[in-house]
Amino acid sequence: MFNNSFLKLLTLYLVFAMVLISFPGQGWAMFLPVTQDATTRQVDMTSIRKSLESTMIKQRLMDFGLSPQEAAARINTLSDEQIHRFASQLDSLQAGADGGLDFLIFLLIVAIIVVIALEASGHRVVIR
Repeated sequence: MFNNSFLKLLTLYLVFAMVLISFPGQGWAMFLPVTQDATTRQVDMTSIRKSLESTMIKQRLMDFGLSPQEAAARINTLSDEQIHRFASQLDSLQAGADGGLDFLIFLLIVAIIVVIALEASGHRVVIR
């Protein structure tokens, strides 16, 4: 179905793409602050308290045997760094998200590559 020059061109392209993908990404180095000021902690604590006020989160805490007051008391014992990390991760979470979209896109790309390879080798791909 495909001529020999097309297969050579496809092979060269795939080899070139794999070589480019194998290079590491650019990294940035910078100084990290040793301590955070009180305003950052207050902003992070406000964000955490706001999320703890959600009825769904309150119910999940109750399911685990924690009252909202106990959870707040445990959060108050965390260090500034732990609170900041928790608040920043809390902002990035979505309800019900588990990162499955990335895996689905990966599977789709692998399936497309397999179909192209089968078509290029002369095999017939039939989708019913």
